Amino acid sequence: MKLAIAADHAGFPLKEMLVEVLRAQGHELLDLGTDSADRAVDYPDFAEAVARAVVSGEAERGIVVCGSGVGASIAANKVPGVYAALCHDTYSAHQGVEHDNMNVLCLGSRVIGPALAQELVAAFVGARFQIDEERHVRRHRKVLAIERACIEASPD
Repeated sequence: MKLAIAADHAGFPLKEMLVEVLRAQGHELLDLGTDSADRAVDYPDFAEAVARAVVSGEAERGIVVCGSGVGASIAANKVPGVYAALCHDTYSAHQGVEHDNMNVLCLGSRVIGPALAQELVAAFVGARFQIDEERHVRRHRKVLAIERACIEASPD
């Protein structure tokens, strides 16, 4: 799978470990930064980069790591077409894809450790949206309708 991945300075060490693991598993990665934990950078820049890569089709899905994962989730969800969620458990990581069509996984490097991060990413990458389940498709269409209505109502 082609994945976009990025992190701020707080998430950098965890991102680097995930890059190594995912490449070893044969995934194609679009690493959108940052390149160091030594310089403070802003999580919205990296969440937006991943979100735009997913929406444009450069990547099938994305992963963003920041200190808590909360800011990355908020920022990524501002890009129309992105369905990002912060996950700390494997059930949410796969169910978010299967039922809710989640396409960006957000992780908090100060909240979870490397072993759990690997399990969460594996659950996320291994899951598929259940398009054969009418209730999930119906609910996703409702989310899309909310998104469209907000875009149309936007003064920009």
